[in-house]
Amino acid sequence: MELKEIFSKVKAAGKELAVVGDDTKNSILHAVADAIIANKESLLTANAEDLSRMDKSNPLYDRLQLTDKRLEDIASDMRHVATLPSPLGKKTNEKVLANGLRLCRVSVPFGVIGMIYEARPNVSFDVFSLCFKSGNACLLKGGRDADSSNKAIVSLIHSVLRRFGINEAVVELLPATHEATGELLSAVGYVDLCIPRGGKKLIEFVRDTAKVPVIETGAGVVNTYFDEYGDLKMGAAIINNAKTRRVSVCNALDCLIVHESRVKDLPELCAPLSISNVIVYADDQAYSALAGRYPEELLRHSTPESYGTEFMDYAIAIKTVPSLDAALEHISRYGSGHSECIITQNKECAAEFQAKVDAACVYWNAPTSFTDGAQFGLGAEIGISTQKLGPRGPMALEEITTYKWLIEGEGQIRK
Repeated sequence: MELKEIFSKVKAAGKELAVVGDDTKNSILHAVADAIIANKESLLTANAEDLSRMDKSNPLYDRLQLTDKRLEDIASDMRHVATLPSPLGKKTNEKVLANGLRLCRVSVPFGVIGMIYEARPNVSFDVFSLCFKSGNACLLKGGRDADSSNKAIVSLIHSVLRRFGINEAVVELLPATHEATGELLSAVGYVDLCIPRGGKKLIEFVRDTAKVPVIETGAGVVNTYFDEYGDLKMGAAIINNAKTRRVSVCNALDCLIVHESRVKDLPELCAPLSISNVIVYADDQAYSALAGRYPEELLRHSTPESYGTEFMDYAIAIKTVPSLDAALEHISRYGSGHSECIITQNKECAAEFQAKVDAACVYWNAPTSFTDGAQFGLGAEIGISTQKLGPRGPMALEEITTYKWLIEGEGQIRK
């Protein structure tokens, strides 16, 4: 089937969603969650095919991998989405003009959302659940690395939709080819919004190539600043969680910025990292403090390229600064606008940091690992936007709706 035929089918199916009630949508989401658990074995078998083609040392391996626990979490997130209130039909503005016209602004779906993503099969489930609940049809364009997994996932979803008599074209998986990406980005009149989710190169390609509207979900170059007033025990726990909880995700810590008065505490701050064999790229001051007190084989001198790098691996850079202002300058230069953190017991320093840092999520005494739609109580996420026009941060149901004005009159004529 030609891709334009698929685009046309999905657009038509999206219009049919307008008459599907929220109770039916919720029942279907619960049924898909049940099907995930019931079909774990076949999903893991398909995922194993993908994993067999990837080197385990590849940072994307962890993103690609599905496990029993991850499938259970995906099903749980889908059930959570089903419990959330519908984002549609909300009145966000209402007024009566002097001439008697009644105006009401209500939330509505975008229509068709195109999703371009790499080795993340969980995204297929997350995007479907959020788009379906919000009345959007979706076109999924996954990467070759996850093609077997994505095909199994979409097949499972289609089987549930057919059982409920819903047009299965509300979600379609495109071929894992560059040509399909190009056609999706040029699908004016069929695709209302495109969201890329992946590395810097993918996002830049989509932004520079697309003829349809795009919301960027930026790469995560994440910094944490350990202030001169930071609590040592708290800091060590936060830094370790932000770095090692799951190294391949976009909210993982990439650079620890430390106030020069606390460099002496680096061995204790970094001790938990050594348990996970985290490689540390340290500047001269930090290297001197860690030499002999952090495993020699894991300690290296930093280079200019160490900063502004999204490692997606068991690696971290350390930068020593003389002040809060210097930390802010470093973040402004190297951060990606995703998630940033300050560890301090000084309220004034925290307030200044949160006011001045330009990022979607700015933390005080909590790890950046919390930047996640499910953790924010949103059920799941379709991506984490780092742009300022439109949604910012974790994007869930409300962020993938737009609005229209409804105007009621009684024959008024404009003069």
